Amino acid sequence: MKNSVTQTTDSKTTWQNFERLMRYSKPYKHGLVVAIIAMFCFAAVDSFFISQLQPLIDEGLTGKDENFMKYAPIGVIILFGLRGGFNFLGSFTLAWVGNHVVADLRQHLFDHIVKMPVSYHDKESTGTLISKLTYDSEQVLKATSKALLTLVQQGAFVIGLLVVMFVNSWQLSGIFLLLIPFIAVIVSYVSKRFRKISKNIQNTMGEVNNIAEQTFNGHKVVLMFGGEKRESERFTGINKRNRQQRMKLVAAKSTSVSVIELIASLGFAFVLYFANLDAFKDAISPGAFTTVMTCMLALLKPIKQLTTVNADFQRGMAACESIFHVLDKDLERDTGSIQIEKAKGEFAFDDVTFTYQGEESPALTNLSFTAKPGQTIALVGRSGSGKSTASSLLLRFYEANQGRILIDGQEISDYKLSDLRKQFAYVSQNVVLFNDTLANNIAYGVPNATEEDIIQAAKNAYVWEFAKNMPQGIHTNIGDNGSLLSGGQRQRVAIARALLCDAPFLVLDEATSALDTESEKHIQTALANLQKNRTSVVIAHRLSTIENADNIIVMEQGQIAEQGSHGELIAKQGVYAQLHNLQFS
Repeated sequence: MKNSVTQTTDSKTTWQNFERLMRYSKPYKHGLVVAIIAMFCFAAVDSFFISQLQPLIDEGLTGKDENFMKYAPIGVIILFGLRGGFNFLGSFTLAWVGNHVVADLRQHLFDHIVKMPVSYHDKESTGTLISKLTYDSEQVLKATSKALLTLVQQGAFVIGLLVVMFVNSWQLSGIFLLLIPFIAVIVSYVSKRFRKISKNIQNTMGEVNNIAEQTFNGHKVVLMFGGEKRESERFTGINKRNRQQRMKLVAAKSTSVSVIELIASLGFAFVLYFANLDAFKDAISPGAFTTVMTCMLALLKPIKQLTTVNADFQRGMAACESIFHVLDKDLERDTGSIQIEKAKGEFAFDDVTFTYQGEESPALTNLSFTAKPGQTIALVGRSGSGKSTASSLLLRFYEANQGRILIDGQEISDYKLSDLRKQFAYVSQNVVLFNDTLANNIAYGVPNATEEDIIQAAKNAYVWEFAKNMPQGIHTNIGDNGSLLSGGQRQRVAIARALLCDAPFLVLDEATSALDTESEKHIQTALANLQKNRTSVVIAHRLSTIENADNIIVMEQGQIAEQGSHGELIAKQGVYAQLHNLQFS
């Protein structure tokens, strides 16, 4: 009983996934209709050709109908011409529909992943998500083109052959049809086997991508610490599991084809046996018998193809399930309805507590402080004290579990998310640059910026010093994540990007950590000018960069240990003074 329920659930899931996938084909439904009609016509031509064996033997070759043999050669040419035309039309049109469907699905998946909350990306590896965009979508393409083509075309051919068999001898055909329940049981079992193995293959492909991405991104670290062998062994293990799963799929496919062919051969043997009985000898003509036997032999190939392509179809449905699982995840919540052009520059944390998902200890506990327009607030403290978490909450990358965060007296959750983030220019300690020109990286937050504005921002951030010497100036491609730039140059580009945004709030998360002394001096001058009319949040380990801050908040274990100006905190001889003495001793 339990197995029956499981089978029903699996079958329902497969059908639901296929039905959901087919919704993506609605814009291309006319092409799909043409493809299906063409495939049915292709199968009809083949069935009709075989059906003419009976009159060829009983009337043409015996001389009863001389016209049949006269027009037969012309008929063969016409039929095969039609067959080729229908085959091209069906294959091409279905491939056109399939590629459009998968492109739309992949685009939908990409857009959905980009809009998902930061908390989801914290848990999911980039390699796994890339695998869904590449490998899984390719399996869907096989299911919508090759598999669907074979299922419709060969399925129609099987139906056509069965009709021809029944027309010529329903008795012999009935004997053969008794085998269908046995074949159906095997196909049902094998389908579930294919689906299970396909899921395992997709999981291992995600791990392959993940390990490769980690190793290649950390290539220098791997070389430096002699990790080549360890990474190779790690990759060998997952690569081996992937190979084993693929071989299981091949074994299941080959075994099912062999078993089905054996069952079909038994049906063929039974038909030969009954056809030799006296009751059948007088009831069927030589032409009709030959036609039935030819149909039975011809059935072996489409049945084999249908069983083989079932693996591709089930793999595609497993890939659909994997993709739809991501698409069913909630997007980043935008509960706000208030539009805001440009904030006045005031924000406040009011008794804010926040715990990361899956963690027991809170990252922030009862955090409260206020920033007036134009003030610079510095957050300092040891690593893990909650400084970056506070800035992430301010940008609404995460939602506070308790308390309120206000901008101009209004809770940030009341603002539209896109409007809220336009109020901030953000420079992280982990600079992210794109494989694009220097100019486009600087203007990433302001795509319609003029070249003069971009150059001015570059000059203010001291990017122009090295940009003017590059082959195409600011229009030089800087490589993947700015690989052609040094660490200090990359960080200056990120600061230039923030300068160009002209936002009322500025968040600097270790923004000068990768700069040399001379560059830092230039940048500090630029940032001082930038901060004049803006409210700034500066997160820093290097205390020399925040001595002029209006309010320095010292954090420990997610709480405020002390706060005040640089002079006030030094006079207190507390935590800040200890940190200052350590850095300047």
